[in-house]
Amino acid sequence: MDRYPDILEDILHFDEDSDDEWDMLLAETKREEESRSKRRNKHRGSVPGHRIIRRGRVEGHERLYHDYFAPNCVYDAFFRRRFRMGRPLFLRIVNGVEQYDPYFVQTTDAIGNLGLSSLQKVTAAFRILTYGTPADSVDEYVRIGESTAIENLRRFVQAVIAVFGDEYLRPPNNNDIARLLAIGEQRGFPGMLGSIDCMHWKWKNCPTAWKGMYTGHCHEPTIILEAVASQDLWIWHAFFGLPGSLNDINVLEQSPVFATLTEGRAPPINYRINGHDYTMGYYLADGIYPNWSTFVKTIPCPQGLKRKHYAAAQESIRKDVERAFGVLQARFAIVSGPARFWDEETLAYIMKACIIMHNMIIEDEGATNDNDFDGSGENPIVQVSHVHTPEFVNFIQTHHQIRSNASHSQLQSDLIEHLWQ
Repeated sequence: MDRYPDILEDILHFDEDSDDEWDMLLAETKREEESRSKRRNKHRGSVPGHRIIRRGRVEGHERLYHDYFAPNCVYDAFFRRRFRMGRPLFLRIVNGVEQYDPYFVQTTDAIGNLGLSSLQKVTAAFRILTYGTPADSVDEYVRIGESTAIENLRRFVQAVIAVFGDEYLRPPNNNDIARLLAIGEQRGFPGMLGSIDCMHWKWKNCPTAWKGMYTGHCHEPTIILEAVASQDLWIWHAFFGLPGSLNDINVLEQSPVFATLTEGRAPPINYRINGHDYTMGYYLADGIYPNWSTFVKTIPCPQGLKRKHYAAAQESIRKDVERAFGVLQARFAIVSGPARFWDEETLAYIMKACIIMHNMIIEDEGATNDNDFDGSGENPIVQVSHVHTPEFVNFIQTHHQIRSNASHSQLQSDLIEHLWQ
């Protein structure tokens, strides 16, 4: 009765002879009790309207462990196919994100029930990334709810970037440059550091107010990724986030791809082609890119055998970045299909995390160490200059050297002669 203090207080102040009012109060009390009973039956759990689903998280973890991680697991032969990487690399990622973010550590709730394990959370994120499936599709096997799967994916990609980004998404260091120069020399392009191009990722849930800005030649809202890749499909540079209405030149003007070079923090590269000395590396690019000394493009309508041979070689080797895009989309189907997230920041985290794990797979599978550069089993010695360049004094000079049309034409002519020899 103490649940209705207001009603009881009103009852005590009424005259005992007021039978009609007494009946009205009893009727009102009965209606209030029925209303409260209906609300108790409708709302269960700590949140009104929240449905409690006994998913069996512990049983889900045990099934996942016995399927893929036990010593004699059921699907041992299918792990590489379904997770896009070997088991040791996957467990390395699990340990890394678990140490970085306590969210991935298995805990218990207030009544002692075990929550999701780190294997369940990382597996759910991988299934969404590799298969491009909606968040609620992983519930049946991993036993994780839709909202939890979305939050889990966001925290996972941020943890991957924080833990592995500095190592696997960085510009090439001195040893990397020496290896890339050796590969370029072997393929007939001395001084080549890779190839550059842009890729569009469709944004299905782009806000209506932004659709005009993000819609370009694809006739659908897209977000652009600019990348530099080498022969082994390692992605050395990734610049993501510009709207799809821009072309490759607009993206290049805002890209930091040459930031370290113009700021004097990149070691100069010395090589010689056809009797001419050069001090800056270059990327192979398609025809839309400007005639800069750091780009080597094809010849649209080559005349003569020399120019035709050069155009065929350039167009063939430039496809390295296209192959890298294809392998990235095949490994992580989420970046090949329409993006379903609403905010651009989450899409940027997803793209960067996929590129980082793509590079980790390349390293784990040994693609970066199997190149026989000169056919003898030993890497040739390539001299890389380490002379310090003052940051401000040579900034303008380096900026003009990068955009030099004369150097671009001279380098193209020298490569035509070099390939013909």
